[in-house]
Amino acid sequence: MNREDILKKAQSENKGKDVADIEAQKRGAYYAYIIGICLIILVDIVEGIVLHRISYGANAAVFAMAFVAFSTKYRLLHKCHELIVMIIYGVCTLIWLVLWILGLCGVIS
Repeated sequence: MNREDILKKAQSENKGKDVADIEAQKRGAYYAYIIGICLIILVDIVEGIVLHRISYGANAAVFAMAFVAFSTKYRLLHKCHELIVMIIYGVCTLIWLVLWILGLCGVIS
């Protein structure tokens, strides 16, 4: 088997997908997720110190990202742990969203 035959066989087994590209996208998404969470936590800290309040909307985004990540893991793995964590993140997302909406309406500050 020469190199082209091996490449064609690998591509047919992976349905034409480039495994290295998929892994790079997964790694990039993981790093983006971590950096995004760290930046939103930093925004919370700075707003807490300077403005004496935190960003409810930003926190809703953090928990929504975690909810989506764990719902995807649960959908793929069907593990009870993933379901429990997904539900917790979903509830936290809803709480932060409600707080954000109440803040926008002027009910809370």
